[in-house]
Amino acid sequence: MARAVSLIVNPNAGGGRAAQVLPDVEAALRAHGFDLRVTLTTGLDHACRLATAAVSDGELAVTLGGDGLVGCVAGELAGTDGVLGILPGGRGNDFARVLGMPPEPVDACAALAHAAERLIDVGDVDGRPFIGIASCGFDSEANRIANETTLVKGNLVYVYGALRALATWKPARFEVELDGRELLAFSGYSVGACNSKAYGGGMYVASDAEIDDGLLDVVMGGANPKRRFLMNVGRSFQGRLHEARSIHSVRAREVRISADRPFTMYADGDPIAELPATVSLRHRALRVLAP
Repeated sequence: MARAVSLIVNPNAGGGRAAQVLPDVEAALRAHGFDLRVTLTTGLDHACRLATAAVSDGELAVTLGGDGLVGCVAGELAGTDGVLGILPGGRGNDFARVLGMPPEPVDACAALAHAAERLIDVGDVDGRPFIGIASCGFDSEANRIANETTLVKGNLVYVYGALRALATWKPARFEVELDGRELLAFSGYSVGACNSKAYGGGMYVASDAEIDDGLLDVVMGGANPKRRFLMNVGRSFQGRLHEARSIHSVRAREVRISADRPFTMYADGDPIAELPATVSLRHRALRVLAP
């Protein structure tokens, strides 16, 4: 018997890539025995309603889009009987990458057909869900620039955003409270509260993070000359960021982050909160299909 699927598509993801590959994705899913209901989203709120409807109708909720779409649908499915499937259709596709899904959407359809259910954690920033990494500081500026530009396509847009942000960046002072007990303060670039390992189109800033351990890997980027910061960007793509002396990582179940000037926290590529903000996890709250 064919498995019923609600395919939730952000047609604008990846600069329109999701819409371009949709016909091939539909054909591939049907060839692998899925019974499809396909809906193009009009926004994240609409995607959340579609996820709720999928649970109600006993359908597998499959996203075709970027990490922002994955994060909002994951938040809606968390704590329910719903199951999430992920097809990469955005610019970064970092969560699909960490799960081990193939980078090409049609290939990912085959992986989805043979995937197994896995229980994973879902992040929360002041009541709003995310799935990957919530970060602020320098990352706030880099994300804003990446989201606004139309000059660069694909995952290189995040490198472009970082280079543009670096030109005018001045260190900020951060305070990081861990589990309501320990307070760390430092001057530097950024703080990332990481459920997953990667963001920004393949930058592994938390290479030891696990998506089912109930802990956030809190990665703090301290003060550093700009040329060394660029070296650290290269290290992150190699999964070697932890080797940098300016990077400090700790683990916590909850972290509260504040700074000496206003910053927007971003998660899964989208703005999620203003500082100060509290980040936590819902441990193994989401059923997801993974190879």
